[in-house]
Amino acid sequence: MFTLEQINAIHDRLGTMEGFPQYVRALHALGIEKYDSYLTDGHSEYFGKGGQKLASPAVHETLAISDTSDREKVLAHLDLHGQRKTSYLEMSRGLAESGVEKWTVDTHNMTLAYYDKQGNELLIEQIVSR
Repeated sequence: MFTLEQINAIHDRLGTMEGFPQYVRALHALGIEKYDSYLTDGHSEYFGKGGQKLASPAVHETLAISDTSDREKVLAHLDLHGQRKTSYLEMSRGLAESGVEKWTVDTHNMTLAYYDKQGNELLIEQIVSR
């Protein structure tokens, strides 16, 4: 059984763009199979073996999610963030305005997928060490 305290400790240690692959592997080692992060307020829901589910509190102001998704704008905001031209919150705002409701990390397959409000997958990326 994993706890928010364990998750937060891993995030404090590895929660950077460079540390993201190690962060995901550490969550997997903790027993987390996947997690969803919601753009509306930044909370995450973690899912583990045996049906364990744990939700974190909101981490930022409430953002409106656009009803219309735009994959090209999603890619543009992710690119800006990858170049370190936006903060986490600025990236989140841009993704919300582009119609991203949440992203899902699969810790076993090492993938990161972005979804709109209708549940359509807008983009899936393989998580690789840089």
